[in-house]
Amino acid sequence: MIFRHIENTQDIVESFAVMRELRPHIEDPDIYRGRVERQQKDGYRLLGVWKGGELSGLAGYRHLENLIYGRFTYVDDLVVCQSFQRSKLGAGLIGHVRELAKADGRVMLVLDTGLANSLAQRFYFRNGLLARGLHFSQILEGAGA
Repeated sequence: MIFRHIENTQDIVESFAVMRELRPHIEDPDIYRGRVERQQKDGYRLLGVWKGGELSGLAGYRHLENLIYGRFTYVDDLVVCQSFQRSKLGAGLIGHVRELAKADGRVMLVLDTGLANSLAQRFYFRNGLLARGLHFSQILEGAGA
């Protein structure tokens, strides 16, 4: 496994096919590139993992601070190509992000997953993450994309 941050436009575009497995609603690579580049200006990091010379998984995360957790790392996106699932790449990505968080003085690793996504929930439990609450959201009609 080789881990490397994806930081330039070409690498972002090349990561689109992998991210699309997690975010199929993003159909246009240019929209994806634009979103990633805007998020990067706000501290978003995109970590890739390569196996056999092929980009096989991604973890999008950011270091944040709030009153609930203090200094923490939030994982926005975690995906491993279906052909590489069960190959420990997901655990490797979580572990690598965990180490980056610790090195930056973060006290907690946080992520959200869908209530119906039981496979992901089992994966997170196996990797030391515990369910501590429910995430609530609301679509704001008329707000910009």
